[in-house]
Amino acid sequence: MISVQGLTKSYGATHAVRDLSFSVDRGEVIGFLGPNGAGKSTTMKILSGYLPADEGEVRIAGFDILSQSLKARSRIGYLPENVPLYPEMRVSEYLRYRAALKGVRSRRITEKVEDALELCSVSHVRKQLIGTLSKGYRQRVGLADALVNEPDILILDEPTIGLDPGQIREVRELIKGLAKRHTILLSSHILSEVEMTCSRVLIINKGRIVATGTPAELRERSGIPLSGSVRMEIQTANQKAAEAVLAILQSLEVIDFASIPEATPSAASGWTRYEIVPASSASLTRDPRPALFDEAVRRGWKLRELSAHESSLEEIFTTFVNRIPAAPEKKSATQEPFKS
Repeated sequence: MISVQGLTKSYGATHAVRDLSFSVDRGEVIGFLGPNGAGKSTTMKILSGYLPADEGEVRIAGFDILSQSLKARSRIGYLPENVPLYPEMRVSEYLRYRAALKGVRSRRITEKVEDALELCSVSHVRKQLIGTLSKGYRQRVGLADALVNEPDILILDEPTIGLDPGQIREVRELIKGLAKRHTILLSSHILSEVEMTCSRVLIINKGRIVATGTPAELRERSGIPLSGSVRMEIQTANQKAAEAVLAILQSLEVIDFASIPEATPSAASGWTRYEIVPASSASLTRDPRPALFDEAVRRGWKLRELSAHESSLEEIFTTFVNRIPAAPEKKSATQEPFKS
């Protein structure tokens, strides 16, 4: 549904996007991630037809965004970071106006507006002035605007910016519902939201794609170890027994270090929690839980918990952004070498 090849955009001497290439298939929900200034918003503006690219090709549902701009844009619903609403208009009035601008046939405008109002849960404020709505409801109206012409593709730039936790949860559920009917490209700084919502992630840094894949694939390729992420709870009779178990755990080759958190009073509770750092040797499995379980069975330990904390998308994001440096600037074809 979206095909980008060799996309480049500069503002003077500053390269916002450099030779960017990626594709989004029908029905995918893609998280578009990157630090501030990475080129996310510039890319989204080019995809939606708001900005021209300096070089490269963008095709939306098979249509070229430059030579077939009207056909391409008719397939897109775009929610920019700062939603440009008219505060003096009523919600339904605004959506009818936007539907007409987007080429919805006059006899179908009422139907499309009603569908968008219902889908975004703003039917009950249809007669309210937009300027009197809360930030969350204005975001919903902006999303209804993006949906009113039933586009194939939704491009959402920071759709939850400025919302409180309750509003973020509502918008997240709304986006999940929209994913059943639309291809979605979503930019957000709330990485937990991306992980819960998106089927695939693109990470951009300094105008270039540095990683792409599902959260699980990126976690695997990031090389982040499970250090400090394994927790084990064992029934122990007293502090001495807990320390004896600790000594055994520390002797196992599958772990580098084991400790008993100070907050675990083994004598009082009858259970001791151990925090375990897996071995970092490449010859060993990264997940020590099978070996730990076998050891517990062999020694007759009673287990209440054996769990691993996977690296978060935030850790993965930071790893890829910091790992790959920006490409060197290309010299202009007309640039002459300095001569003394």
